[in-house]
Amino acid sequence: MDSVEIRALFGGPEAAQEAIHKLQALRALDVAGLPENGMLTVVVDRDIADRASRLIQQIGGDLQTIF
Repeated sequence: MDSVEIRALFGGPEAAQEAIHKLQALRALDVAGLPENGMLTVVVDRDIADRASRLIQQIGGDLQTIF
């Protein structure tokens, strides 16, 4: 299974927490970071990387890097 790491910044902790819940529902392999500061690092299967990226952007997140 190929995985992708996505780093994102959010405007605040509420948006980061919303993203955590939705990414977990999307079956992210790992969600970490500092949600209280709006920073998340997400690891997802390559098959859902586009969906995860769109979800992050819809919540207002700014994609920093995708590996």
